[in-house]
Amino acid sequence: MHNHDKLYIDGAWVAPSGPGHIDVTSPSTEEVIGRIPEGSSADVDHAVAAARRAFPAVAATSPAERRGWLERLAKLMRARAADFAALIASEVGMPLAMAQKIQAELPVAVAASYVALLEHYPFEQKIQTSVVRRVPVGVVGAITPWNYPLHQIVAKVAPALAAGCTVVLKPSEVAPLNAFLLAELVHEAGVPAGAFNLVSGYGVPVGEAIASHPEVDMMSFTGSTRAGRRVAELAARSVKRVALELGGKSPNVVLDDADLELAVKRGVGNCMLNSGQTCSAWTRMLVPRARHDEAVKIAKAVAEQFTLGDPLGQKAKLGPLVSGAQRERVRSYIRRGVEQGATLVTGGADAPAELPRGFYVKPTVFAHVRNDMTIAQEEIFGPVLCIIPYEDEEDAVRIANDTSYGLAAAVWSKSPERAESVARRIRAGQVDVNGGRFNPLAPFGGFKQSGYGREFGHHGLEEYLETQSLQF
Repeated sequence: MHNHDKLYIDGAWVAPSGPGHIDVTSPSTEEVIGRIPEGSSADVDHAVAAARRAFPAVAATSPAERRGWLERLAKLMRARAADFAALIASEVGMPLAMAQKIQAELPVAVAASYVALLEHYPFEQKIQTSVVRRVPVGVVGAITPWNYPLHQIVAKVAPALAAGCTVVLKPSEVAPLNAFLLAELVHEAGVPAGAFNLVSGYGVPVGEAIASHPEVDMMSFTGSTRAGRRVAELAARSVKRVALELGGKSPNVVLDDADLELAVKRGVGNCMLNSGQTCSAWTRMLVPRARHDEAVKIAKAVAEQFTLGDPLGQKAKLGPLVSGAQRERVRSYIRRGVEQGATLVTGGADAPAELPRGFYVKPTVFAHVRNDMTIAQEEIFGPVLCIIPYEDEEDAVRIANDTSYGLAAAVWSKSPERAESVARRIRAGQVDVNGGRFNPLAPFGGFKQSGYGREFGHHGLEEYLETQSLQF
């Protein structure tokens, strides 16, 4: 059991204001694996006050000092990567080998990227008779999700600290244990008291207290579009800066000259990553109508290779969904897809017979999907792929952009020039061209209802900086 009874505020572990606690449940066994404090608005007040007191001194530190904090933190995280991976595999359900690479090692790379960035970033520049300064925005409220919990925490905390801000973090109550381990390492790394504060709890009251607090200068939120709207609404009352990374319904456009087998295989793999619990997952596969049935056959075979099972074992390629509520939500979408006339190719809403415990959903593929169907328009957040036929390139681009979201996309063609041309016409924040790999230095974020603001690299750093001109 991973039990925590204190919050991390002002450089120390302190008792919460109330006696409440939140149980953390394993999605594979349905057993309680940990416990965290149920924070309150009073705890938020305590944490924000600590962050506000610490801000002037933190803001006055040199980039070299801040580099030192992040460099030590990255080294400590690297040394504990196996512990992070096991913890997150238990909390979220991602198979352990994959959790090691994605959930543990990727956040280390992100933290280290800001160490390198701080060495050369121009915080001041001369423009004729003015000196233009980039200065920290202030106290940052960070609210993070459960699907890539450590990764999303580091994507906010590392650039905020690099900028000279102070932070109040509320991790997801569904997968919070990794945040407590990170807080231990932040302390060990010598980050000044009050620069990083951890308050666990539910969105109401803790998340809302942070978003509405008059002494918080900026909110950075990753989660659902519905919750993002609420954060923006509360933040607007005190005219905070807001960065939102929200949902997605990303198209995977397979052009008529693409290597169909490669594009479909990679597309299914991307859709199923983390049991489909990925905001940027390519959940809509757009294929030429003449090759629809061939693509469906390939997708079925690939999806059925994703064996379900214990994420801490050695055989499973797909773990459970994170909770019973999430499992039921995904199953309801699968049932709706059948009701609306999509062809269920493999998977389905029924529980896998071989796994009576755990929040498992079979990898599911739908064919003959119309883009106006619910399963093609709403974010399912589970292992569900929609295959949508299109008539020609113009139709493919139209369908790709026919969504309220705009987080990510993919384009495949044997002609790199053609693939790039189509990619430039898609309204999404990040488009992978012929399987382009994730780049932690490139900006990540969305168009439309996928949010605004960017994470990673110097674009991520600049979210936490204000611009000041000194006129001479």
